[in-house]
Amino acid sequence: MAFDDRKNIVEGIVQNLILENREKLNISGAKDVLSFDDQVVIVETDLGLLTVKGEDLRISKLNLDSSEVIVEGEIYNLSYSDETINDKKVNGFFNKIFK
Repeated sequence: MAFDDRKNIVEGIVQNLILENREKLNISGAKDVLSFDDQVVIVETDLGLLTVKGEDLRISKLNLDSSEVIVEGEIYNLSYSDETINDKKVNGFFNKIFK
C-alpha cells in the first residue's frame, strides 16, 4: 500500500460509499465502528476515519467479516479524517465489548 499525497488516495484499496436518498448509507471497507449515537457515527475504514452526521441514525447492518456497515436515518454530512488507526491508537466500541 502506498499513499499518494497528490491525490490523497491509498493505492490498491477500493472503498464504496453508496448513499440512497440521504437515508441509507452502505459503507464497504469498514474495519470497526468507533462510536455511534443518533446524531454521529464514526467508522474506521481502510481509507481513514469516516464521520457520518445526521438525525435518527442507526446501524442497521454491521458485518466486519465482510467489512460492511449500513447506516440508516437522515444523513446530512459525510467526512473523512486524515487520521487512521496507525496514526492514533483508538479502541473501537465493538472491540471493547467482544474482548
